[in-house]
Amino acid sequence: MNKRNRTLSSFIMHIMILLLILPLLVLVAWSFSKSWPWPNLFPREFGLRGILHVLDPSSRALKSLLLSIRLSLVVTIVTLIISIPAAKALGVYNFKGKQFIKMLVLAPIIVPPVAVGMGIHLTFIRLGLANRFTGVVLVHLIPCLPYGIRILTDVFEIIGESMEQQARVLGANSIQTFTNITLPLIAPGLISAGSLVFIVSFSQYFLTFLIGGGRIITFPMMMFPYIQSGDRMMASAYSMVFILATLVVLIMMEKAIKSYYSAKNYFYL
Repeated sequence: MNKRNRTLSSFIMHIMILLLILPLLVLVAWSFSKSWPWPNLFPREFGLRGILHVLDPSSRALKSLLLSIRLSLVVTIVTLIISIPAAKALGVYNFKGKQFIKMLVLAPIIVPPVAVGMGIHLTFIRLGLANRFTGVVLVHLIPCLPYGIRILTDVFEIIGESMEQQARVLGANSIQTFTNITLPLIAPGLISAGSLVFIVSFSQYFLTFLIGGGRIITFPMMMFPYIQSGDRMMASAYSMVFILATLVVLIMMEKAIKSYYSAKNYFYL
């Protein structure tokens, strides 16, 4: 029976991996395909127009990619800084209206950005934040904060504050407790939250377009017109660069955090 279960689990796992890989293979094929008419199983003609366009400095694709990475990294750092104290309050302490606040935190995910987009835009114009990098960073916090707070809230609910209390009993101050106890304990949660927040920020189109006003050109803004126009070769080339850039940055973030804690001889789950 155990052997059958293992065989079934292995079969299901391979099917899931195949279902994940197949769309990526199609995307790679379209990146190099000039023509792929129905019902041909394979492309009829191949070319490098999409890849060459992305790599061409005059297209400004790589410049917008670097801007998107820088923007998303700033948003990720700011989101985590705000999320840690908020998540600790929701995950550790008990107070009246706690469940309501937990639901309220998810409101930016539930309410479509289009519904509140114009109000946000007018507010940012009055504050002088429209068409500026700072304004785009702030508006990206709206869809990113719910993910950061929610993930870290679950982490704080699991670890509690017993370890922090023990550190204070032994004479550690608040800063020492936070840097030597809290941060190592929540490091896996920081990696998960940071990764998801980076992806959410990196893929924003509408809010960036609305607040950036065409002056802050991110990679999704370069990619979306090709998707909308039906140019599959160009859209696939941009999509491949989008996916690869995201994976590289996320891997580097994870390696950096793990190497930091390894160098400090911290232990975390």
